[in-house]
Amino acid sequence: MSQHIVTSFDADLKSLSQTIEDMGERVQRLLEDALSALAKDDGDLAQKVIEADRHVDLLQHNVDEKAVATIAKRQPLATDLREVVATIRLSTDIERVGDLAKNIAKRAMAIKGAGQPQFASSFESLARRVLGQLANVLAAYKNRDDKAAIEVWRSDGVIDNLHSALFRELLTYMMEDPRNIGACTHLLFCAKNLERIGDHATNIAETIHYLVSGETLSIERPRGASASMVLASQDSTS
Repeated sequence: MSQHIVTSFDADLKSLSQTIEDMGERVQRLLEDALSALAKDDGDLAQKVIEADRHVDLLQHNVDEKAVATIAKRQPLATDLREVVATIRLSTDIERVGDLAKNIAKRAMAIKGAGQPQFASSFESLARRVLGQLANVLAAYKNRDDKAAIEVWRSDGVIDNLHSALFRELLTYMMEDPRNIGACTHLLFCAKNLERIGDHATNIAETIHYLVSGETLSIERPRGASASMVLASQDSTS
């Protein structure tokens, strides 16, 4: 392979990697803003999140097209092929995180002005944990840090447990006062979206491990307690 081809291929890989990092930074901001809109009853910020998700969708489309073109033109092998395949996997999970952040923003719009029961600390604990997991796994990708990725993978059960505890708490508020049902129903979906973002962070961690080591994790990922009821697997606000 000529030096020119090698240099061009390296540029393709670098461009794909940079786009993934850009997507990650964007969805991280979207999630932060969606949660802020929910906490502050800020409809304008929620609308901005909804609109900004379109750019994440476009970035994913660009990654997929560029990755396929790179495979067709360069016919990469071994580590280089893993790099290209990993970007396709990563773009899918990151784009889905953006969709889930958008769903939270839509719920923030729906709940605006309705008032919230006194559960803020429980919801904030889940939100902080998910934001931390997302930030950690995106940093692990940027640094190609398999150890940090595995730590995110091992911590997924904590998010499951926090989600289940919040689920039970919100049901209690709904049973105690029917006036809480509307707001709590929206918040149940917000909590489920956060739990699913945690799952996508775990998927990203698995892809990083594959990218760095060339191996897939053969053991089942850690799971926490499941909620006593199952919400719809697809948020109706999508």
